[in-house]
Amino acid sequence: MQTRIFFTTDLHGSDHCFLKFINAGKFYKASVIVCGGDITGKMIVPLISTPDGGYEAEFLGRKEIVKREDEATQLEKSISQAGYYPFRTTTEEFSRLNADRENVDRLFSELMTQRLKNWVKMAEDKLRGSTIKCILNAGNDDRMEIDDVLQSSDVVIYPEGKNVNLDGEHEMISTGYTNMTPWNCPRDISEEELAKRIEDMTSKVSDMQHCIFNFHCPPFDSNIDTAPKLDKDLKPVVSGGGEVVMIPVGSTAVRAAIEKYQPLLGLHGHIHESKGSVKIGRTLCLNPGSEYAEGILRGALITLEDNKIKNFQFTSG
Repeated sequence: MQTRIFFTTDLHGSDHCFLKFINAGKFYKASVIVCGGDITGKMIVPLISTPDGGYEAEFLGRKEIVKREDEATQLEKSISQAGYYPFRTTTEEFSRLNADRENVDRLFSELMTQRLKNWVKMAEDKLRGSTIKCILNAGNDDRMEIDDVLQSSDVVIYPEGKNVNLDGEHEMISTGYTNMTPWNCPRDISEEELAKRIEDMTSKVSDMQHCIFNFHCPPFDSNIDTAPKLDKDLKPVVSGGGEVVMIPVGSTAVRAAIEKYQPLLGLHGHIHESKGSVKIGRTLCLNPGSEYAEGILRGALITLEDNKIKNFQFTSG
């Protein structure tokens, strides 16, 4: 028996990447498509109205000025494709919002939740009635309020903390929680807490030989968890030779679980710049990386056969 999985991660709100993800099952002839976490965007981009009926916005370090409605619509599309949330507003409303962080936070949650609802509906419209299984998890960057949106679907599977049967032979456990980061993200937890979450999930696994660990955080010191070392101001540390100092930032709890249980496959993300593959014992661990801001969907296509990985390849498109 063969099962083909398409895995991607860290879409960070990119409409363009999500549309590619939903179409990936048909395109790659995969029966299971998995997104491993960090699905929401990072910021709002205000489009501030001007007296002549146009809009101004700061986007990707540039000042954008549009005069016509079709130009404003296209700018909103570009902002959404890059993973941000466009918001039309006035100078007065923008000033009021900036004066109250709670209002900004509330608006961000509304825009984030609405986009995810649109994504879930898109997935339902495209995949309902098909044989493609769609699995969409949250990551450490994602706020807790998105869980209700994901759990409301009868097509999209929200796998957090669960044992999901992929094909009658392979099972998958998932978590979007990670060890602590310098940004104190919504799902950052201690290594001890993460280890407990993993143990709770492994207790539900019936056959570890056929199991997949879909853990957003990669295992510590695995070469797929390498990121710039940051100083106290969260700026990259540069060596005397002018190179950015890179260090492992993955999870010791994830590594310990992989070493202990030796699942068939580990699917990871979180560290965008650390694309790669590594074997930890019998377990193949993959991180496809992420280039969501450029609209590029990075992924991994894995073919499983019985209790073996027949082949895998990284994809980009």
